[in-house]
Amino acid sequence: MKNIRSKENRIHSSAEKPFSFYECIIPDLFPYVPMHWHDEFEVNYIIDGSAEFICGDEKFISRKGDIIITQPNVIHSIYTNSRQVYDTLVFSASIFGESRTDRYIKKCILPLIDGSMRLKSHINPQHCYYSEIRIITENIFSCARGNLPHLDMLMRGELLRLFWLLETDSEAGNANDEISEIMRPALLYIKEHFREPVSIQQLADSVHLSQSYFMNQFRQCVGFSASEYISQYRINYACKQIADTTSSISEIAFESGFRNLSNFNRHFMRIVGCTPMAYRKKSRTQRMVMSQRG
Repeated sequence: MKNIRSKENRIHSSAEKPFSFYECIIPDLFPYVPMHWHDEFEVNYIIDGSAEFICGDEKFISRKGDIIITQPNVIHSIYTNSRQVYDTLVFSASIFGESRTDRYIKKCILPLIDGSMRLKSHINPQHCYYSEIRIITENIFSCARGNLPHLDMLMRGELLRLFWLLETDSEAGNANDEISEIMRPALLYIKEHFREPVSIQQLADSVHLSQSYFMNQFRQCVGFSASEYISQYRINYACKQIADTTSSISEIAFESGFRNLSNFNRHFMRIVGCTPMAYRKKSRTQRMVMSQRG
């Protein structure tokens, strides 16, 4: 199930710098974050707005000031009908240390990777340690944004403080719920074949379920139908191409799995809320503003 083909393609960490920092704005920079997983940890800090998060078996609405923790290989996604601004840190477990014989690595870090220890994904003001966790999280992102070697050292210390607090409120058990695990092959099939016509029967066959049972389980896992997920996956891919390339809209529509431009434009307007050309202009303007600010 967890072969390398099923993971997110983006490389978030290296031996020299085992983390990546992202400033994220939905829908200005991308319309949503589709269901995916990777073998790094992820921390999101909500600066403004709200969105629907799915993290394994947890589903919740984010608010300003919330902190979202995602453990390695947990299926997660972000959808919103409005606007959300948030910072993201994705980092390798190597940031905690490489020694597998160190007792704190064996007892406190490895269980977070293999899923035998589960952390709460959604940290909001009702959490008993929220005030301290928020200060630590703000320090972590300040270090990530500074992007200097001596700040990397401080960030490691703050991450250890963060996870020490989170583990006091942890529980045993697999971080990936059963339905999410069952749906992984279907999500992978969509990822590999979204440019082609994809039928519900093909997806049901990929997870060895009847078509009707698959449709019910997929909606329970993802929050909407498989057909809608495919449309949103294609539009999300198109948004990246529109923002990052100079390809024509018609070329991008075909590359994204749509067979005619009018159908693409209709789905794009429904999901993103503007035309493809307006999105290209808005995303590039936003990136220019962010680069000047940085």
